Amino acid sequence: MSVSDTAPATRFGRRLLRRLGRPAGGPAVAWVPLAAVVCGLFTGALASRAAWETSPPQPDRAEAAAILSEVFPGHDLGEIDTPPALFVVYGHALRLGTVKTLVFGDGGEYQEGATGAFALGAPPAPVAQIVTVARERLTGGGWRVYDPQVPDRVSCADKMCATPRAITDTALTARRGDTILNASISSQTAVDASYLSVELHRAPPLLVVPAGVLGTVLGAAAGWLVFGWVSRRTEGRRSRGTVNGLIGVATVLWWLPVLLAAPQLLHHHLGEPHPAWHPYWEWLGQPAASLLFLVGAVCALLALALAAGTRRNTTPEATAD
Repeated sequence: MSVSDTAPATRFGRRLLRRLGRPAGGPAVAWVPLAAVVCGLFTGALASRAAWETSPPQPDRAEAAAILSEVFPGHDLGEIDTPPALFVVYGHALRLGTVKTLVFGDGGEYQEGATGAFALGAPPAPVAQIVTVARERLTGGGWRVYDPQVPDRVSCADKMCATPRAITDTALTARRGDTILNASISSQTAVDASYLSVELHRAPPLLVVPAGVLGTVLGAAAGWLVFGWVSRRTEGRRSRGTVNGLIGVATVLWWLPVLLAAPQLLHHHLGEPHPAWHPYWEWLGQPAASLLFLVGAVCALLALALAAGTRRNTTPEATAD
């Protein structure tokens, strides 16, 4: 094939690349990249959630009993509770009946399940001693032990709080392999309250990070192409103002939880030991702010429908899309 034969194809390819995703002028110059980036973030979060399904089940009762007897000897931790699913809402597996809970205010209760147990009553030994023994046994068992956190709180013996008592709750965190241990040892002495509670859960599987990165890149690219097409499709047409308004609202509703949640979660991570980062979607304020996401999605779909239904202009300068 001669150079002259390939020249038209090359020029067509260059024109196509320039047009793909290119936003029209006006407000689209701002909302197209913002919408594309946030679409990438949500797609990455969805991909990372799918990758979580490669995780092994949460520790069963036999595994948990072996760990608890090794780390906390001499403590009656009672019955060991196992979660019904990898992720739970108020301790229950996600189902249609819990969707309303997620959407209307309690989406933050969507969390990784954990196998847990607790001991009631007053501590049989000083809290410092319990923590020291647990740390020694964890280290000897091959666990990576993080520095304990010891926040103080005040407990009241009666409703009027005439005799307030200072109580310490020592948080102990450790990790071995893909298993994370979180324990809380309290100095409280009430017979009907727990002085020791322990949870065991799995760390994110290896595929979570690459799946999240790949999903973010592909989602952002798809968002750029789709929203760029919408902006060009409605350029110079009566539906342009409505489409810009709908996608502008969607972009604000999608970005608002991200801008609020990400800094708070970063502060939380820096202030406490974390053997594993919080799930991707929590950094986007999801599903706690899932109602805002759904309303934004409806606005975006309406904008796409309006753009698709817009009649093409027949003039040569208007047929660039």
